[in-house]
Amino acid sequence: MTPPPAPYNSSVQLRLPWDVLAPRRRAPREHAITIAGAPIAVDIVRHHRARRYVLRVGTDGRIRLTVPRRGSIAAGLRFAERQAAWIARQRQRQAERDRPWTDGTTVLMRGESMTLRVAGGMIHLGGQHVMLDSGDVRRTLEQYWRALAEAELPGRCRELAGQFDVQSQVARISVRNQRSRWGACSTRGVITLNWRLVQMPPAVSDYVILHELTHLHHPNHSIRFWRAVERVCPDWREAERWLRKNGRHLL
Repeated sequence: MTPPPAPYNSSVQLRLPWDVLAPRRRAPREHAITIAGAPIAVDIVRHHRARRYVLRVGTDGRIRLTVPRRGSIAAGLRFAERQAAWIARQRQRQAERDRPWTDGTTVLMRGESMTLRVAGGMIHLGGQHVMLDSGDVRRTLEQYWRALAEAELPGRCRELAGQFDVQSQVARISVRNQRSRWGACSTRGVITLNWRLVQMPPAVSDYVILHELTHLHHPNHSIRFWRAVERVCPDWREAERWLRKNGRHLL
């Protein structure tokens, strides 16, 4: 299925699977629903552009319910209660994401599931050996992967840009710690990539880069854009499926 076109923006972004409409600048109203016999706080926000009720589970386990302009809070809370099983799963996943990494923790690297081994002040991950910093395994690996991304992703982006003759249109490439998108392309030709691309299979990482490079000619998500993506990355649908399935499991 071809994704629907999106309105023009000055920066086109490939968003993460947990990203939702940003709420308007209004303090959320607190309510609660009952899940597994326990009351769970729900922050209610209205968004004038929202067309449906949207649920999000925050990093603290709280629930954010976006209510469309003409929707009712009561109907939104009923909708949230019907999604109790989904909310419970998301809260469990969030708890797992916050759990400290130790010897035996499984992580994704280059798209492969790997088991961490921690011994002698070192982290052993596949063929990589990283000196443990301050005893925090997760923080140490994040710093290592971010440095790896800084070293690899800009070069790969320029290589792909050269293959498809858009290198001259790339003004700058930056690698960032983005929490709401895998990549972005500004109208000035600035390509921004998420360092977590190094945790993805190379084919999926390349798709994200090609997606953003395609925005140099098509600053939108129109049918023409997706046709152009198809030409440079025929397996883009498979890459999108991988992102939807595994994106939440990246660091």
